[in-house]
Amino acid sequence: MLVHFDIFGIQLQTFGIFFALNFIAWGLLAQRRYLELGWKGEWAWETVIFALLGGLVGARAYWLLNNTGAVSNDPVGAIFGGSGLTWFGGLAGGVLAVFLWSKWRRVPLIELFDVAGPCLALGYAIGRIGCQISGDGDYGRDSALPWAMGYPDGTVPTAAGVTVHPTPIYETLVMGYVALCLWHLRGKLKPGSLFALWMVASSVERFLVEFIRRNSDAAIGLTQPQVWALVIGFAGAAWLVVNGKGGGLRVDPPKVHG
Repeated sequence: MLVHFDIFGIQLQTFGIFFALNFIAWGLLAQRRYLELGWKGEWAWETVIFALLGGLVGARAYWLLNNTGAVSNDPVGAIFGGSGLTWFGGLAGGVLAVFLWSKWRRVPLIELFDVAGPCLALGYAIGRIGCQISGDGDYGRDSALPWAMGYPDGTVPTAAGVTVHPTPIYETLVMGYVALCLWHLRGKLKPGSLFALWMVASSVERFLVEFIRRNSDAAIGLTQPQVWALVIGFAGAAWLVVNGKGGGLRVDPPKVHG
């Protein structure tokens, strides 16, 4: 495991590096799509900054709500510490921030969501590479499968001799493929359908992988991420059904802005 990199005497955390790469990839992909839509390319980086700040606030807020004990023991450390970021909290915060940006720039929110679909899938895939390399505890349950592996030197190490499901690898492969599929479908579906497809695909992936991860059950035998995955997945499916009425292919070109 490689918890950190030493570059010119400066120690950089692996998770932080891949977190940054996530948003750089998102910006580059979004910039290309913005230009295809006739929007200003530099707006893509504005969106990334808004999403980054909103995502960080949302991810930390969600973690704090679920770890009140840590807050009471060390309020400053809990709020400003380097750990304690959650995917679903970050998603909620990022969506809210991007919504505010769309109002500021007067960009159609529905088109913006469709741009975000492939970006979110790609970013998630890249982020999980960081989880795999650093061994930050996002791996799965004990396993004796040929490709199972241990994380004895990870940020959250496994016990000596114990091998587990390398779930970050599973998620990187699946969401990388989802990103490719969504990118191929850009501009071909009714506005909103691409984002709805991402909602369904990402929810199915997370729901299934949770069965072999180490998260504890929250309700009806499901983990908290699984509950959220069901909510988001059903919402995305309903969106697709509504959008599919009268045909799901796009018949009108997107409006040009910028």
